[in-house]
Amino acid sequence: MPVTFYVPRTITVHLGAADDTTAENVTVPFQDYIKNVASSEIYPTWPESAIRANIYAQITFALNRIFTQFYPARGYNFDITNSTAQDQAFVYGRDFFENISQIVDEIFNSYIVRQNNLDPIFARYCDGATSSCPGGLSQWGTVELANQGYGPYEILTYYYGDDINLVTNAPVADLPESYPGTPLQLGSSGADVTRIQLWLNRISRNYPAIPKIAYPDGLFDVDTENAVKEFQRVFNLTPDGIVGNATWYKLYYIFTSVKRLSELDSEGVSLEAVSRQFSTELSEGDEGGNVRLIQYFLNLIAEFNNFIPTVNIDGIYGPQTVASVTAFQRSQGLPETGVVDQATWDALYSRYTSLVAGLPEDFRGTGAAIYPGTPLRRGSSGNNVRQLQTYLSRIADFNSNIPKITPTGSFGPETERAVIAFQREYGLPPRGIVALGTWNAIAERYNDIILGEDRSTGQYPGYPLSENGQGGQV
Repeated sequence: MPVTFYVPRTITVHLGAADDTTAENVTVPFQDYIKNVASSEIYPTWPESAIRANIYAQITFALNRIFTQFYPARGYNFDITNSTAQDQAFVYGRDFFENISQIVDEIFNSYIVRQNNLDPIFARYCDGATSSCPGGLSQWGTVELANQGYGPYEILTYYYGDDINLVTNAPVADLPESYPGTPLQLGSSGADVTRIQLWLNRISRNYPAIPKIAYPDGLFDVDTENAVKEFQRVFNLTPDGIVGNATWYKLYYIFTSVKRLSELDSEGVSLEAVSRQFSTELSEGDEGGNVRLIQYFLNLIAEFNNFIPTVNIDGIYGPQTVASVTAFQRSQGLPETGVVDQATWDALYSRYTSLVAGLPEDFRGTGAAIYPGTPLRRGSSGNNVRQLQTYLSRIADFNSNIPKITPTGSFGPETERAVIAFQREYGLPPRGIVALGTWNAIAERYNDIILGEDRSTGQYPGYPLSENGQGGQV
């Protein structure tokens, strides 16, 4: 599914300059806002191509303000002003021209982007008669071009360049407040964490004191906390490593500033980066850790359901994985698409964790338990943490580079240090988070130790061992 920016149902307009604290805020339907701006800035008698080109620019300008959180990121409680020195003309309560109103109804959810980018461009424009804006669109100039036979898209490329596309029929939705509502901190996870990790990594190019986050994968780890703390120090915020409201909006403000998203020469937000980081489903052709995880889930489920084929755990979503996912979906009464969407993921996770909960700890003869299905990190607690600590403590008896810890069931700094030491020792990314790869590596090393302790000295028992044999030597 192509990635697009949602067009808001409403927009909040400040009826004055941004710093005019006496001016009123009004919230109006986005369509009506564009009809108002177009009726206030252009003439209904202009050629239709010119009218459409101008409306595309007006829509895109407004969406750029919303996409960049231009005013909320600066501490204001509105999306845009009606000051023509800063934004677009908007006359609250005015009537609309009929032909302009009809065109807006047709194209209000269409806007201009650079090719392969997600963000609406900063569609700068001016009237072209009393003012000019190099690199932007001239409103009266569009009339001349339309009279020469230019279509709306040709007019837009004349002013904004040949590397633009028109996004049409974008989805419309009530856009939530940018800030997720609860602070993000050590142990948090999800798309919002991925978002701030990407912001921090881009900001660090301009502010190198902020350390890079090696794995921006949506897990708020120690690296992320350290990057947040340094960002807060650089920008005079309380350096607590927690992304609350103030830090969130400051992050976004600095991110949009360094990428120049509110400028004509914007760096842009690439579709590839957004698709990779914020994908909501997995399908054939995908690769990586999330694919490896669902393959792991499928294989355990297949141990107890012979109608689900096993797969190679290689992190590559190929035909074999498609077939296994499809078989699982069939068993759950889900649409047989072979794609892991939200419903399939929820069913996979639920089935996997229910199986793990019912398994003995020595499933298939190993000493360590099966991966619990959820990453463990600082702040985690419970029996899974206690098991992890037990395994690490036993491994530490054989490897002095790993600190000895006491199994408490609480994942604190000591456990984190032990995990990082193990990861460094065994060539894993030293993140202090125990996801599938680290859990399996710890389990494998622990099992080697347990099996080594249980083996006999290796002396020949004095009789042949053969098929159907029994006993400790077997």
